[in-house]
Amino acid sequence: MYNSLQDFITVLEEKKQLKRIGVKVNSDLEITEITDRVSKTYGPSLLFERVDDSPYPLLINAFGTEERLNLSLRVDNIDSIAEEIKNFIDRYNYKRSLNNIPNVTYLDNIIPKKVDSAPCQEVVEEPDLSKLPILKCWPEDGGKSITLPLVITKDPETGIQNMGMYRLQVYDSKTTGMHWHLHKDGREAYKKYRKLGGKMPVSVAIGTDPATTYAATAPLPKEIDEMVFSGFLREQPLEIVKSRTNDIYVPANAEFILEGYVDVNEELREEGPFGNHTGYYSCKDLYPVFHITCITHKKNAVYPTTIVGKPPMENCYLGKASQRIFLPLLKIQLPEIVDINSPIEGIFNNCLIVAMRKSYPEHAKKVMDAIWGMRNMMYTKMIIVVDESISPHDLSTVAWKVFNNIDAKRDIVIVEGPLDALDNASNMTKYGHKMGIDATKKWYDEGHARKWSNDVKMTEDVKRLVDRRWKEYGF
Repeated sequence: MYNSLQDFITVLEEKKQLKRIGVKVNSDLEITEITDRVSKTYGPSLLFERVDDSPYPLLINAFGTEERLNLSLRVDNIDSIAEEIKNFIDRYNYKRSLNNIPNVTYLDNIIPKKVDSAPCQEVVEEPDLSKLPILKCWPEDGGKSITLPLVITKDPETGIQNMGMYRLQVYDSKTTGMHWHLHKDGREAYKKYRKLGGKMPVSVAIGTDPATTYAATAPLPKEIDEMVFSGFLREQPLEIVKSRTNDIYVPANAEFILEGYVDVNEELREEGPFGNHTGYYSCKDLYPVFHITCITHKKNAVYPTTIVGKPPMENCYLGKASQRIFLPLLKIQLPEIVDINSPIEGIFNNCLIVAMRKSYPEHAKKVMDAIWGMRNMMYTKMIIVVDESISPHDLSTVAWKVFNNIDAKRDIVIVEGPLDALDNASNMTKYGHKMGIDATKKWYDEGHARKWSNDVKMTEDVKRLVDRRWKEYGF
């Protein structure tokens, strides 16, 4: 596994998956337009070696194809990670209860390892964000934003750290917004600090090895430490080091670390708009302010970033990875589920297609309700349920079933509930209507008194006959 982002860059170049751009470019919109064109044609990762007003090269689109995503996690297929997930969860729970000695030994090999010195602290500086090649991504953005930050906080009650990815809009050389949404773990820690008063310590890692970056985006169960999950993906412990100015431990292999605090007694500040992964601008809103007290970094650091917008884009592949990797967890809770697919056009939360084994009347609606009751899946605006024989990845067949298999009154469910804060179609922020579509074959017990017509299919023996004679036909 890679020990750093720069290890990954070396492999990208060896695999001819990296393009170096040596001409000077501007971080204000120009890099976005270049990257957007490359991303939409499934092009390579880009290393901009000369960015205006910054001494640091900029890496973007590193995860921008399925091939590079697999390469980033050192697998031939993301589904192979899913095979290990259930065992990982079992081992982690054993570790917490200390009931299984062999698995405790296994987990000790992936739990973060504390070190006294680290590459991320080779240089220690006074904060000055103007030195970093931070992008202004889209014309109507409220400012420049750090878009691949690993924001690390600590629960003031338990002392447990959390690592999430929340963008940071730059206000000046020492302050940014802290864009954690209502339902995020970082926001929960912030609420606890609000009761205590004072300053909430925060450290932000920029540019870690790919597994650690992915772990910060993963929809993990709350009890799973992202740094432990990174160790699982890496198959070796993540080395961590204490920040210079607070008690938060950060990835030792990071390119940059921003150390600082959020003053919980301070008034919130306006942040946004921001051209988001929905393909639309998210609106201005009020968020806490992150005050940076120290920046540390490697001597020859590389600044990684990403852009989001209308798909396909780099973030789509990270989202797809989570869908495949965490399918086993969904199946533990809903074993009737065979497979799922979130089409990239649905931007993660807007459409989920579920193939299921139907066992009793209205079973599909039970699955919809269960999914809407789950943590991050409560945001799903549309759930389409098909029979187990239908691949949810075959969008043409799914559309055929939806267009032809439903009675609108009987098979469409409208519910109210929480929505992603980025949704711009609902009348209210963070709350609105969601739809379920039951496109499964209907039973008599579900009120379908007529005979349900069979799909038009050829018999298997005729298919085998034609297979054998195919070349005889001149094809």
